[in-house]
Amino acid sequence: MSGPGVTLLDGGMGRQLARMGAPFRQPEWSALALIEAPETVQAAHAAFIAAGAEVITTNSYALVPFHIGEERFSAHGLELADLSGRLARRAAESAATPVRVAGSLPPLFGSYRPDLFEPERAPEIARILVEGLAPHVDFWLAETQSSIREVAAAAAAVAGRGKPLWISYTIEDERPELGMPRLRSGEAVDEAVSAALDLGAEAVLFNCSQPEVMGDAVTAAAQVIGAARSPVRIGVYANAFPPQPEDAAANDGLSELRADLDPDRYLGWIRRWAGLGASLVGGCCGIGPEHIARLRAALPELTA
Repeated sequence: MSGPGVTLLDGGMGRQLARMGAPFRQPEWSALALIEAPETVQAAHAAFIAAGAEVITTNSYALVPFHIGEERFSAHGLELADLSGRLARRAAESAATPVRVAGSLPPLFGSYRPDLFEPERAPEIARILVEGLAPHVDFWLAETQSSIREVAAAAAAVAGRGKPLWISYTIEDERPELGMPRLRSGEAVDEAVSAALDLGAEAVLFNCSQPEVMGDAVTAAAQVIGAARSPVRIGVYANAFPPQPEDAAANDGLSELRADLDPDRYLGWIRRWAGLGASLVGGCCGIGPEHIARLRAALPELTA
């Protein structure tokens, strides 16, 4: 295990599956491997664990009607969520060192698109995911959340389940002002962090945005959490995408990956975020096991 205060997360599941040759296309994204070749999902989890990840996230991100379709979700959503949880748990139990399983609660109506959120439909979609995942996960990870009302819906879905909740926001990649980080909804990060504290989150993270915007978000979170004298932890797992526009859609093709985020350069960003107060670190889309292995090797300096 890592030293005190720093926990190493895994990397991006979808792109890792594609690199491994698993069935992969839009709009199903990472769910296609779960449907057609579940053994590849467990192998992807195992690759991140072998690289040093102490937390792996269930492959349930694309298990929503937005990606797999209304009919398939209605007929098979629950069993697929259960399968994603079982595969992650099986991989964790096969590890030589302790590994925790995070239950991924994704954007229910599309990544980066808070304008598509449907509050009246959210509870039923989230209920199916939560029921399928609940027997297998150690805590919940509401990730790539673009607005405060998205995380409120996620918190409501897991209320009373008796497991911690981590909330992870996605940040505007193109900021009008440095030092003023905002969610993709336009809401200020400090307001979003305060909302996460009010919802009882055990950790507040930032993910699926480019590394350049993450430092200001970590600083804002540290200020809010410090003022509240809260033990809530801060985390970051950035992606390797170029900046994503406001009208980006998660199933609108495959974004190119940046060539300037090799493991050593990504470690440079991790060092900065750790220095600002982040203690949960990993990667999102395009950040693979080789990046996690480099972070693992650097953990002594990150925990010093």
